[in-house]
Amino acid sequence: MSTEAATRTAVLWVPDWPVVAAMGAAQVPAHVPAATHDGRRVLAVSATARAQGVRRGMRRRRAQECCPEIELLDADDARDAREFEPVALAAETVVAGIEVARPGLLLLPSGGPARYHGTEERLAQVLVERVVHDTGHESQVGVADGILAAVLAARASSVVPAGGSRAYLAPRPLGELVHVVAGDAQPVAELVDLLGRLGVRTLADLATLPAASVLSRFGDLGAWAQRLAQGEDLRPPARRRIEADVAVGCELDPPAERVDVATFAARRLAEDLHAQLVERSSSCGRLRITARTEDGRELERTWRCDDGAMGGLTAARITDRVRWQLEGWLTASRVALGQRRRQEQRQRRGSPQGGRGSEPDDGTAHDDLPDLPEDRPSPLVRLAITAEEVVPAGVEQPRLWGVSSGEDARARRALGRVQGLLGGDGVLSVTTQGGRDVHDQVHLAPWGDAAPAPRRADLPWPGRLPEPAPALVLDVPEDVAVLDDAGAPVRVDVRLAMSAPPATVRWLAPRAGAGRRVLGWSGPWPLAERWWSEAPRRRAYLQVLLDDGRGVLLASAQGRWTVEAVYD
Repeated sequence: MSTEAATRTAVLWVPDWPVVAAMGAAQVPAHVPAATHDGRRVLAVSATARAQGVRRGMRRRRAQECCPEIELLDADDARDAREFEPVALAAETVVAGIEVARPGLLLLPSGGPARYHGTEERLAQVLVERVVHDTGHESQVGVADGILAAVLAARASSVVPAGGSRAYLAPRPLGELVHVVAGDAQPVAELVDLLGRLGVRTLADLATLPAASVLSRFGDLGAWAQRLAQGEDLRPPARRRIEADVAVGCELDPPAERVDVATFAARRLAEDLHAQLVERSSSCGRLRITARTEDGRELERTWRCDDGAMGGLTAARITDRVRWQLEGWLTASRVALGQRRRQEQRQRRGSPQGGRGSEPDDGTAHDDLPDLPEDRPSPLVRLAITAEEVVPAGVEQPRLWGVSSGEDARARRALGRVQGLLGGDGVLSVTTQGGRDVHDQVHLAPWGDAAPAPRRADLPWPGRLPEPAPALVLDVPEDVAVLDDAGAPVRVDVRLAMSAPPATVRWLAPRAGAGRRVLGWSGPWPLAERWWSEAPRRRAYLQVLLDDGRGVLLASAQGRWTVEAVYD
């Protein structure tokens, strides 16, 4: 695609949106300096804080030194998206379809709206006025041929003439590419750093390189960056249509104590929800299941159902998700209540003064105390299902590599059938979570469960092994002997000093056999967890390359060596 044929794109940008959203949610006055942080560093800064020297990337303590009165707020992507919805709704009253690139940044096709309002400058003015009137937020609008030029134009509140995007971008540094990244910007930052060390420092330098050479040397990310630098569009903005969530619910009278009773009510709700979606010719991205117990607790869980994750949205499959969730809730409630009742029994059987294991004051023997009633979970009094992210049927986002061949959908339908036979926990998907040990970084969740991992992977984890991550983590570590050149065992002392360099790794029973020579190794890395407990976990890790081409992760604990994981 040439620059002349590129689609004219309008971009609406709300400056410093993460901190603006955080201040609005926390009711921080606009004149107070504020910033959001991830626990270590500042991620977004308000204009008043920036005027006092606070910058993105600063450590919290340094930011407080620059501005003692600064209000530090927690970063929250869900809050940013939720607070940005009124801005998107205000823009949609001016332009029929928009795309939310990220909270704080909207993409809009400008051709038709600009003709309706007269000029692109007038369209930008109307958008800014409508957003400030409906939401009170100041915004900036830019229009250009490609998305990168449009984003940079929005940051300057300007309109780039048709066909002039490449010249507009030419003198700008490569670091400007990060402004169009919606997710993790680290790969783009690494690409910019690499290109800079090779002498490619401006967008014009990148745009003039041979496309085939860029693709072969830097891969798809390099080709993506070059197309943006040339002022080209990767695709036109994906229009969205506002669709309200569809919710169904009912009161359970009498309250449901058993899964089968609650599932019977869930089946009627699922059929009603599915019928409403069919009547509207809509589908949904997520199902939110909520319940209220007799003791007033609110239970909630979200299941992903877009992109064929459920094998197709039907009333039966909706019912299955609700049933699995009810089983999990009622089972967890039963376990928690049982633990509480057993604790009460132990307290009743002990003396208030005598401590644990003492005889009761009234002289009654332990066996003479009456047992507490059978453990029963708190019954459910209300059940509801909500279809979220409702979209017109048939607007599923195409695959990254083009139109889907159907293999993914067939695989998802097969997994859905297996899950229907085995239950919610019968099919598990693997995600990465935070942790130091390689086993702790693996999180298994039921297929289709949209709940986030318990531990965030983007937080700092001191003592975590360096990249790359192993390809295979063994369920049961395998015992090995690590020997030096003389055949003596290699040991790691408390100061992390090794008795000798490793030369051979020999597997013990049941895989006993000839040892493998060590071609290279790195480490050791110490890991000490729960050092305050009675049973602390202390290990030293060693990465080893064997003569058969395998890389293994070795762990040493109390003189015992084991293979924890295998590298490709």
